[in-house]
Amino acid sequence: MLILTKGRLSQSNTKYAQGGIAAAVAADDSPALHWQDTMVAGAGLCDANAVMAMVTEGRACVRELMALGVNFDTLHGEITLANEGAHSVPRVLHARGDATGAEIEGALSRYTRRSPVTIRENHTATKLLVQGGRCVGVEALDERAGQFREFGARTVILCSGGAGRLFAYTTNPAIATGDGVALAFGAGAGIADMEFYQFHPTALRLTGAASFLISEAVRGAGAHLRNESGERYMSRYHDLAELAPRDVVARAAVREMEPAQTDCVYLDMRHLDAAETRTHFPTIFARCQHYGIDITKELIPVAPAAHYMTGGVLTDLQGRTTVPGLYACGEVACTGAHGANRLASNSLLEAVVFARRIVLDSQDIDVPDYALPPQREADLAPHRHVRIDIPPPATHRKRAGGAMPALQQLMWHNTGIVRHETGLAAAEAQLREWLARAPIGATRRQQEYRSSLVLGLLLTTAARLRRESRGAHFRQDYPDANEGWRRRIVIAPETRRSGSA
Repeated sequence: MLILTKGRLSQSNTKYAQGGIAAAVAADDSPALHWQDTMVAGAGLCDANAVMAMVTEGRACVRELMALGVNFDTLHGEITLANEGAHSVPRVLHARGDATGAEIEGALSRYTRRSPVTIRENHTATKLLVQGGRCVGVEALDERAGQFREFGARTVILCSGGAGRLFAYTTNPAIATGDGVALAFGAGAGIADMEFYQFHPTALRLTGAASFLISEAVRGAGAHLRNESGERYMSRYHDLAELAPRDVVARAAVREMEPAQTDCVYLDMRHLDAAETRTHFPTIFARCQHYGIDITKELIPVAPAAHYMTGGVLTDLQGRTTVPGLYACGEVACTGAHGANRLASNSLLEAVVFARRIVLDSQDIDVPDYALPPQREADLAPHRHVRIDIPPPATHRKRAGGAMPALQQLMWHNTGIVRHETGLAAAEAQLREWLARAPIGATRRQQEYRSSLVLGLLLTTAARLRRESRGAHFRQDYPDANEGWRRRIVIAPETRRSGSA
């Protein structure tokens, strides 16, 4: 087995996941209840079978993580469970308070390094190798040697994370540039649900400071959101107030900021027990303290930021993409389990459940099916399949046409939390112009830039097509949901090719 990673093995979005992992492990919880909460959060667009697989296998996957060295937080010998937005019962497991992702990543990295696995760090994948319609390997840039190398494989699994760096404000690390989706698209794979990019409503917003996630668990613990006037406002937007679905909370923040002409709202933890706040949220406490904010005594300035790519490479329930030999799991994949709006803390769960399913399927071991609850929603309408062409890369090697900061500003303003046809059309035209001038990826930065342009075009295309508002996708010119659009959009390249995206 060979693992190629663009940076170090430890660099991933997983490492920065604060909120936890949701699983129906409590006596008063069940997969059926978790299924229902997920389906509601997904705004009518979840794949019911994918959700059932995820919630049913969650408990076993948590046990496997513990066996691999993940230490979840306990109280009196029992795993502690937190409540988060849109969950009907507490079901979110945490580790080291707000360092769940770092605990999982660390345990799995240590286990992997002890295993008979070849790890090649600082290898940027530049092309999926396709022969006879089947993925047979990967071309990658060995950054240290400055050489392109090809690696053959019977099975290729994409687990390259998201694309938060598409946007000016994001909670994602610098490596999250959407490479995996661009590679899969270039190999002919279908890409689904790209319009549903989730913006986390509470990221630290300070001049000169990078956006930093203030976990949803903070609101689950009882923190309040306040506007510039000091008023709690979320009860005007949703019955669940601060625990409403993320898209609702993010748009509410935008609506509160606009009339006040401010760039943030405020998270208030001052009424919570100070000792418990420091114990349960040590990472958040330390980061805010670094910037001179004592969260037990002062308001935290926050604003929405790009957080999670709900769409991605279309897969079935075994993690298989539309290209034989190619699998995808985690944030790069689109299983349909999240629908139009991911339920909080389901991302780590989906990643481990479908990663396990991929391993079984790749070894020709059958994976189980499950009976759906009786309250199952009607089936989705058939997918809307579209094909688009991507301007071929410029033949020169020097960087030309645009730069990441310009792309990030374009995406933030034109395809961000609130969208409109005028802005989307302008973004599509600009992205196509930049793509036509972007060179072949001779360096990691060039590769990331072109991958991000491809991701931007896929997202913008899907957002223009979906003329309604649903979940994380909000169109100012089509503000209501349309039952005729209760279907998924799948985008594929105009012609299949094995070249680089």
